[in-house]
Amino acid sequence: MNNNRLFVIAGPCVIEDYNLLQTVCGELKEVTHNLGIDFIFKASFDKANRSSIDSFRGPGLEEGLEMLQKIKKQFEVKILSDVHSVEMISSAAEVLDVLQIPAFLARQTDFYIECAKYDKVINVKKGQFMSPYEMKNAIDKYQNSLQEKKNWQDKIWITERGTFFGYGNLVVDFR
Repeated sequence: MNNNRLFVIAGPCVIEDYNLLQTVCGELKEVTHNLGIDFIFKASFDKANRSSIDSFRGPGLEEGLEMLQKIKKQFEVKILSDVHSVEMISSAAEVLDVLQIPAFLARQTDFYIECAKYDKVINVKKGQFMSPYEMKNAIDKYQNSLQEKKNWQDKIWITERGTFFGYGNLVVDFR
């Protein structure tokens, strides 16, 4: 992937089944290829942060990573997924090209330390409870945890998630 080009992270929020993964990835790869945009496929094997305990979370770590590995090989795409516990990171790092830290875990030092062991790109979803200035601490945690500090800037991405402005009111202000 060319670091100087626009890229798109896209895919279904959660893995529902393998056929849907194939359909969505195939379509997204074709569209992004035709537009000359780099593409990273995203689907979660476990959405541990659902609002309701009854909500579908996905197939789980083992089965989900197996499906993502097949998609990666079949479509020759980079793969991104959320990791919701430090214990998931070693297994996820075997398959994923990008480890995504969910917004509600953006301050968790242990996540950065564990991810750094695998020298992976991480995508940190900025917590809505955090100011943009506080994200510097997240960046510092990962940079300081990496064994090889060369090109560390290429190994951390930040996804803006907006900021709470009162209860239930999310605002994104790019000023």
